[in-house]
Amino acid sequence: MAGGGGGNRSGSGPKKARIDIIPLIDVIFFLLATFVLFTLSLNTSGGLAVTLPKTSTSVARDPSSSVTLSIRDDGTLGWDKELINLDQFIIRLQAFKQTTQDPKILINGDENALFQQVRYVIDEVRKAGISKVLIETRLRPAE
Repeated sequence: MAGGGGGNRSGSGPKKARIDIIPLIDVIFFLLATFVLFTLSLNTSGGLAVTLPKTSTSVARDPSSSVTLSIRDDGTLGWDKELINLDQFIIRLQAFKQTTQDPKILINGDENALFQQVRYVIDEVRKAGISKVLIETRLRPAE
């Protein structure tokens, strides 16, 4: 019986199972990368792309039950990520106040936007009965 079945040649019994560490490392790196990307996406702005003014007292924001109003340097207005006109702004603001229990407005104004535009938005938010108004900024690096 030369060349018989290729079983256990040493006669010491069945082979023991062993854990391959390489696939485990791959899974751990995948989970780590996913976690990092998810964490970075939590801090993205809900508004249009603007250059936020820098301050040394910036704090993290809580976007729950809030709407981001963007004011660009050219005077255009955005509701979350959608461009709107002034009439739509007033209508959406009143509807937001009626449908949300604890409404908050995050003002995402460009650093070159005119103060008159920001004042108008804050005034209309207050007229709608919303008292929680936050102005988003970015942290100024320590000098």
